[in-house]
Amino acid sequence: MRSIATGLALTATTLALTALPATGTASAEQAVSASLYAPSALVLSVTGGADTVTGTVLRAVTLSCAPQASGTHPDPAGACAELRAAQGRLDAITTPAPHISCTREWNPVTVTADGVWEGKRFSYVHTFSNPCARDNGSGTVFAF
Repeated sequence: MRSIATGLALTATTLALTALPATGTASAEQAVSASLYAPSALVLSVTGGADTVTGTVLRAVTLSCAPQASGTHPDPAGACAELRAAQGRLDAITTPAPHISCTREWNPVTVTADGVWEGKRFSYVHTFSNPCARDNGSGTVFAF
């Protein structure tokens, strides 16, 4: 019985020592500096219809802009650059250019952005009159 207890103690000690990093321990300052950025991560969606509750979600992607651009968005770097340039104000991005013309049909498409932008809770909803208006007024952020 004593040899089993000694064997278990030696095994536990060996496992604990092998779990230590080979390069030494990281200082508290290094651990803190690696996380000194405000998180920016959003879920973007396109919904058919004027209401996100009753409409059908056509597409949805993720977009993370800090510490680097990533996610399932087809152009995360471009979308993050566009958001930073607009200082997170999506109204500036979703406003169509004045020289663009679309039909006046009512076939609403609603875009949403939910998550965190620069460390703050973020929620945005905008309804376009039709897909043409969305394609000409949503920039890179909602181009998926």
